[in-house]
Amino acid sequence: MDLNIKGKTVLVSASSTGIGRATAEGFIKEGCKVAILSSNGENLKKSAEEISKSLDYEPVWVVCDINKSSEIETAVNVIKDSLGDIDILVNNCGGPTPGTFETLGETDWEKGFEQVLMSAVRFTKHVLPAMKKKSFGRIINVTSISVKQPIVSLMLSNTFRSGLTAWAKSLSNEVGKYNITVNNVAPGYTLTSRLYELAVNKAKETDESHEHVLASMAFDVPMNRLARPDEIASMIVYLASEQAGYITGQTISVDGGYIKSAY
Repeated sequence: MDLNIKGKTVLVSASSTGIGRATAEGFIKEGCKVAILSSNGENLKKSAEEISKSLDYEPVWVVCDINKSSEIETAVNVIKDSLGDIDILVNNCGGPTPGTFETLGETDWEKGFEQVLMSAVRFTKHVLPAMKKKSFGRIINVTSISVKQPIVSLMLSNTFRSGLTAWAKSLSNEVGKYNITVNNVAPGYTLTSRLYELAVNKAKETDESHEHVLASMAFDVPMNRLARPDEIASMIVYLASEQAGYITGQTISVDGGYIKSAY
């Protein structure tokens, strides 16, 4: 299927590994001009080199700490200078510090707020004017199944990703008349370094192996397996397409059937 986004400029934040990188690769395969970001310059450069080798495309890469407003502004300006105005924005970030209400300190809450919610707000602020001017834009936020079914010991993720979901719905109502869509993709348990980290932490608490923890996660999914990053990326890329132009304000779970609710 031709998604009719060839030549569009795409920014994917937190995209040196995992779902972010898979998403960047998905857009490259559709013929888009893609920029990748990460706070880890070494990982970012390595990913750019690997993408160049495997897909014969050199993505623009910019070191950017998405917790810092000034670095977000700089990154967007660098991308605009290199590729032009951004047509498709994918707001992705690593998971905030795990923990329960009693174990998390005020600094953890502040960092989670900046990382999950304000990074999306800031990136969007910088790209929205050009989208409105061109009467085209796609804003897609990578959230989590925790927005529909809170996950134990992920208090910050449960809270701020839910806030991001509400923000996206509100924004979609404001910008729909400009042919700009705003949607969320809520991944289920996906084989990324973040999931591995959570499994290791839980294994320490329960005195079992992290392999057993990962297997237990897969057992809870009707499809009896964990997701691959590219399976999440496929939904993100589709939501950016012309074919998905009438889908907005939605949160779409890609979770192998994990969420038990029918809604």
